[in-house]
Amino acid sequence: MNFNFIKSRKSLAIIFSVLAVSCAKERSSTTGWNYNNPDNGGFEKVPYEEQETGPGLVLIEGGSFSMGRTETDVTYEWNNVPRRVTVSSFYLDETEVSNFSYLEYLWWTSRVFGPTFPDIYQKALPDTLVWREKLAYNEPYVEYYLRHPAYRDYPVVGINWLQANEFCAWRTDRVNEFILIREGLLDHVPNPSDQDYFSTEAYLSGKWQGQLKQKLPSFDEQNPERDVRMEDGIFLPKYRLPTEAEWEYAAYGLIGNTIGERITDRRIYPWNGHGIRNSDDKYIGQIQGNFVRGAGDMMGTAGFLNDNADVTAPVYSYWPNDYGLYNMAGNVSEWVMDVYRASTSQDADEFRPFRGNVFVTQVKDSTDGTISTNVDGPVFQKFVHKVNVPTAHGVSGETTEITDSVLTVLTKDAQNYSNAPSDGKSDIPGRVKWREVNAAISSDNLDERRNYKTSDYISYLDGDVNSSLYFQDGEEAYSEKADKLMYEYAKTSLINDKARVYKGGSWRDRAYWLNPGTRRYLDQRQATAHIGFRCAMVRVGSPVGLGK
Repeated sequence: MNFNFIKSRKSLAIIFSVLAVSCAKERSSTTGWNYNNPDNGGFEKVPYEEQETGPGLVLIEGGSFSMGRTETDVTYEWNNVPRRVTVSSFYLDETEVSNFSYLEYLWWTSRVFGPTFPDIYQKALPDTLVWREKLAYNEPYVEYYLRHPAYRDYPVVGINWLQANEFCAWRTDRVNEFILIREGLLDHVPNPSDQDYFSTEAYLSGKWQGQLKQKLPSFDEQNPERDVRMEDGIFLPKYRLPTEAEWEYAAYGLIGNTIGERITDRRIYPWNGHGIRNSDDKYIGQIQGNFVRGAGDMMGTAGFLNDNADVTAPVYSYWPNDYGLYNMAGNVSEWVMDVYRASTSQDADEFRPFRGNVFVTQVKDSTDGTISTNVDGPVFQKFVHKVNVPTAHGVSGETTEITDSVLTVLTKDAQNYSNAPSDGKSDIPGRVKWREVNAAISSDNLDERRNYKTSDYISYLDGDVNSSLYFQDGEEAYSEKADKLMYEYAKTSLINDKARVYKGGSWRDRAYWLNPGTRRYLDQRQATAHIGFRCAMVRVGSPVGLGK
């Protein structure tokens, strides 16, 4: 765990009392009034240095780079045309999320929701059956890979995109809860229930049902104590999946190839050179990642295994790249936030490119205008196990419908920007409800906006009305030919708004896929034995920190 995160800070009460003295004469350069003065209403200027590093994270200093193909496009898909873009600084997990980390999440979910809402726990479980192959004996992995301690440090697999996002939401709440406990503001509750577990969003919205051990001192004479606010900088931003641009930028680790403002050498892999073996004199000739070296060669010959892994390897295996990130090439491929479109590299913005935006807003109570949270818990439909109507991606039509209704509802409120519910439903007790912005709702003020006019921009320039072959016939004709869109899902294409990008090579891929510029996609409800994930977090404030 990161030392910067676990080290104790001074008591907030002491900081605030010192602040009251030291800043008593500090005046606003705007109005001339004193800050932190009860006689002036108590407007506060709290002490703040910079964002602390959350557990497991590494700061990735941002910059510009050529995103996309760096070698021959052997698949001839033309879906990663090179383009210069800029990525802001952000944080990324040092390793892939391990089985042990995910088991911690399952344990917590079972303990909190298991007694009253067991389906929440069931939906969080990885699909261990992804290991099965028609003509291979992989049953030991089905039975042991997730839970046996021998595999605790191996990357978790069998996780779909929706489950990965829900893990990120859970991690955000647990980390911020720990910060409050560490600062002496919150009592540790050994056995939280589904009604009082800590939710960061609910707390900041004033809807959390628990109580703090103590509150922060306030300079408002009418309210001498107050809750923690966003303006205090105490809470960490949300854990989330990285965008495709962020993941690719971090994987290359070009910070190791810069002199001044010049990148001296491009990279095909997360390391220098054109090969996949280590050129360092101390380790010369050793494989630098976990992948398939050739036909039927998953790990080499006995006595000298080339990558020392038949399937996955422990998350701290091999050499980290120049950012200190492990296994950005090989081991498992990794989910990213983006929705897949072949032309995204050409269409997306040159600053922080991303496809998948669905703009949302918090649901407010119609009576008092406060933020709404869910208090009733989930209402899940019964599972349908029988597969009888195969579709293009191997799931029955009946099963697809049920799975979507369960998993999407379960995680929509966890990903505010990509999967927000349109009806304000939230099936996790205590979570804040979100809805898509709507032109028909006057309070959303979409008619006054210039930068966006609707909520869903997943298909913008690639799959929407303007990019349809039938656009010239008018929107009426377009709606009549809705089954003849650019991407005829399950007919001529497997691309739709649920197709999510995953990056990097895996233990079952050839070396070509180790190139960070390659990109593939899979339905967000699907999982495999070779796709895992790692979490990211936005960097707020200075892109380099006060040290520079």
